Amino acid sequence: MVSNIGLKARSRFSAKDSVEYLWNGLGLPTESLKSLNISGDGPGLPSSFKIADLAQASIGLSTLLAAQIHALRNSTPIPAVTVSREHAVIEFKSERLYTLAGKAVFTAWGPIGGLHKSADGYVRVHDGFPNHRDGTKALLGCAPDADRKEVASKIASLNSLALETAAFEAGLVISALRSYSEWDSLPQARAVSEFPITLRKIGDAPVGLPRKMQTGNTKALQGLRVLEFSRVIAAPLSGRALSAHGADVLWVTSPNLPDIPVVDRDLGRGKRTIQLDLLTPHGEQDLSRLLEGADVVTQGFRPGSLKSRGLSSKLLASRFSNRGIICANLSAYGPDGPWSDRRGFDSLVQTCSGMNVSEAEHYGAGEPARPMPCQALDHAAGYFLASGIQAALYKRTVEGGSWEVDVSLAGVMKYLRSLGQFEGRSGFQAPDYNFVADVPVEYLETRDTGFGEMTAVRHSGSIQGVRVGWDIMPKPLGLDEKKWL
Repeated sequence: MVSNIGLKARSRFSAKDSVEYLWNGLGLPTESLKSLNISGDGPGLPSSFKIADLAQASIGLSTLLAAQIHALRNSTPIPAVTVSREHAVIEFKSERLYTLAGKAVFTAWGPIGGLHKSADGYVRVHDGFPNHRDGTKALLGCAPDADRKEVASKIASLNSLALETAAFEAGLVISALRSYSEWDSLPQARAVSEFPITLRKIGDAPVGLPRKMQTGNTKALQGLRVLEFSRVIAAPLSGRALSAHGADVLWVTSPNLPDIPVVDRDLGRGKRTIQLDLLTPHGEQDLSRLLEGADVVTQGFRPGSLKSRGLSSKLLASRFSNRGIICANLSAYGPDGPWSDRRGFDSLVQTCSGMNVSEAEHYGAGEPARPMPCQALDHAAGYFLASGIQAALYKRTVEGGSWEVDVSLAGVMKYLRSLGQFEGRSGFQAPDYNFVADVPVEYLETRDTGFGEMTAVRHSGSIQGVRVGWDIMPKPLGLDEKKWL
């Protein structure tokens, strides 16, 4: 079931309206919405986009689903759910708002990333990972030690779309800057789903909760086992959201791929962390063994990249037809359309879809492009993926079956755009939160971690009478045992 409310109606949505729209579109029990207590207005962050509505709605949806599952497994009424608007907005910047041993650790992305002038417009380069940075230099014909000035000089002589295409074909991430009208004319724009969470049944399996969830609980998702293959922000954030409600999340990374420690330390809260080398027989054996105990498999890599490892939704549904499994996928551009297999990141989706151009036009300072003040697409996508997983868990419990969830950054972009924008420069009058000192103390927690004492943003969703929060603190990747609790 997917609701079909038009763009004009959504432009008048409050955050609560969004939760109701998404909840009903997922085919969940309407009466449960009475337990949702969220309110507030105002922009929340300096932007023309309604980031506060998106933050409060996506976190509210995820939290209400956790409350729904808690009530289902305990045969009780659904407890009240509350999400502070200000707290939710701040949580949308969590990877930038933490300290270790009293010192801020977040820095800007790599040295050649960002917006560059091309021969006929602009492109945005993503260089958060060394392989993307080195690959971009090689693609441009620059030396490995080339600086930003040399990279910019090379880009200045190239056509935006030609460079974007060449980068995609090389497995790199460079996006041409487009307006809304230029994006809307693309086949990919039309292929992106109007509804940001796709949920479908992919196989038959018995009705009921996973075995480990059939006993008592102090947290809503206690006993749920999640095997997470992810990097960067959106997909890891989905696991962090589930772990706040008690899920046992095993975060799988690879010793063959680079990571971004400054981001991992925030997104690692609540999880155990292991490394598997799937290029070795031993790694494949460990994977097979862990899959036997998993209730959810989440992947945030380029679509199709893990299929050869037996991790396609179709294969997993067939393998576990005796008990059911949930397969959750996070992609840049969605599972359909000519860009479905392309890599992408929040900043690049903002660039190619017209969001940066529209933001600059609203700000009115003559800039060619202006990014949003946070990775709003990443964060909302993470909570939407967590919501889709919990909706699938609910449906598995009452209907049976194996289920697949798809969420994309482009789908979140489309939904955020449909909420409308603040008129002119009015949205930019909102406060920003750039340092931990800017955050009200009631939204922070200080805990010991594998990296020293960490002060970071608490989870903003609360469930009356049910514990919410992270019991495990971040540590270096790969330190935990390769087994379920």
